[in-house]
Amino acid sequence: MNATDRTPADLLRSALAADPARPLVTFYDDATGERVELSVATFANWVAKTANLLQGDLGAAPGDRVALLLPAHWQTAVWLLACSSVGVVADVGGDAGAADLVVAGPDALDAGRACSGERVALALRPLGGRFPQAPAGFVDYAVEVPGQGDRFVPYEVVDPEAPALVVAGAGMSGAEVVGRAVGDAGALGLTGPGGRVLSLLSYDTWEGLSAGLYGPLASGGSVVLCRNSAGVADGVLARRVEDERVTTTVG
Repeated sequence: MNATDRTPADLLRSALAADPARPLVTFYDDATGERVELSVATFANWVAKTANLLQGDLGAAPGDRVALLLPAHWQTAVWLLACSSVGVVADVGGDAGAADLVVAGPDALDAGRACSGERVALALRPLGGRFPQAPAGFVDYAVEVPGQGDRFVPYEVVDPEAPALVVAGAGMSGAEVVGRAVGDAGALGLTGPGGRVLSLLSYDTWEGLSAGLYGPLASGGSVVLCRNSAGVADGVLARRVEDERVTTTVG
């Protein structure tokens, strides 16, 4: 990160400038066997497209609240950074009925219908696949995002002191997210580029978000994000730690 980084979106821009080719998020789903690796450049491209969708097609503006009803997943990480890019509040697991927009995974569609604003559904299928048929009342993210622009410019400069994230009922500004992520990176042993965290934590707590995204992003490191790993043999995870050159395991 740079000294001028005040929001998570700033952290991503600095990472892109420093080393766009390095891995940032590697995702495993142990229920499907899926493995996806995103470099900083590829991740940033997904973020730009998603931010353009959010700001342009969905009409989101700074201060709006987006309920993210999603598990720990690489696409959830993309949405968190897209929200930061636009300046909207990412309310992880929040009340869809009180939100301006909702982004829901396949297991949260019923809860998502409580939102009276725009609704986006994520199939969370391998390779970012779409639903066979878009759920009623939702737009399919996998259909809408590919055609979005690869560069994003916010209509308004994002205020780093404005509300940016709500998780487990606790809110924080973009600057607070960055400050806490920097502190947590040190506690995780991510003291410089090359640190690699394997996280088994969900995204419904700050600890899960920090280990599974913000801490590695703030330190020049990367994350191996694992979903549906409960019951996976210790030997499988041990081989993953070795194969992925993990330096810290959390969860």
